[in-house]
Amino acid sequence: MILAFAAVLAAFGTQAQVPARAVDCGSNSGTSGEVVRVVDGRSFLLADSREIRLAAIETLLPVPGDEDEARVAAALAAKAALEALVLHREVDLRVLRGSPDRYGRLFAYASIQTPAGETLVQHELVATGQALVWGAFLAEPCRAYLRDAERDARRGGLGLWGDPYYIVKRAANPLDILAEQGRFTLVTGTVTSVRQSSGLSYVNFGRRWHEQFTVTIAKRNEGIFASAGLAPKVLAGRNVEVRGWIEERGGPAIEVVRPEQIEIVN
Repeated sequence: MILAFAAVLAAFGTQAQVPARAVDCGSNSGTSGEVVRVVDGRSFLLADSREIRLAAIETLLPVPGDEDEARVAAALAAKAALEALVLHREVDLRVLRGSPDRYGRLFAYASIQTPAGETLVQHELVATGQALVWGAFLAEPCRAYLRDAERDARRGGLGLWGDPYYIVKRAANPLDILAEQGRFTLVTGTVTSVRQSSGLSYVNFGRRWHEQFTVTIAKRNEGIFASAGLAPKVLAGRNVEVRGWIEERGGPAIEVVRPEQIEIVN
């Protein structure tokens, strides 16, 4: 189903009237600038040539040669929503530690002033279903704020959630997942077994683990998972949803580095 830009922007307009509450998103240095071009649904350029990459979110991005019209339309819709928010406007930026990256991009939280008050750009994109929360290293108040917005958009079937096939894959269909290699994706399914080998825990979603979907967790990180009630062995037999980037390790896989990437569904 091809997304209608008018519907997307109408949904954005409704959300934009709600002021963002003050939330600590773990930001550091502050700066500002005028946005002169939006690159895609998560990036834009300032008048002084700085490129800003919005922190804590992921969007569908256009892929050269992609023949999936619905995926392309979703990527363009995310870009249009960001343009509606920031293009030719002054934005306040809270730049994260470690910026710029090797490509010269500054990772930041962006805010704009609206009649309703200060609005966090990331929140508006998530609330209208044009972006997904990544933010594994977010401060808890900010993570909860963005995840609540994502949950509401999901329940309302907004944006990407109107046809979640493009972002939520079934663990039982490994070829479908593998088609998303290199993309940020949500995968849901039942954990069949958990095994350890060479410093990794393998959370398997099928008996033929070398062909089917697998989640990997480094043994050195297991302490933080245990503290969150998500020790790998606890996941066996549970239905879970995992978010991250799809890799190929025989079958499709996601490397999980933080508990926030895993949610027990039941």
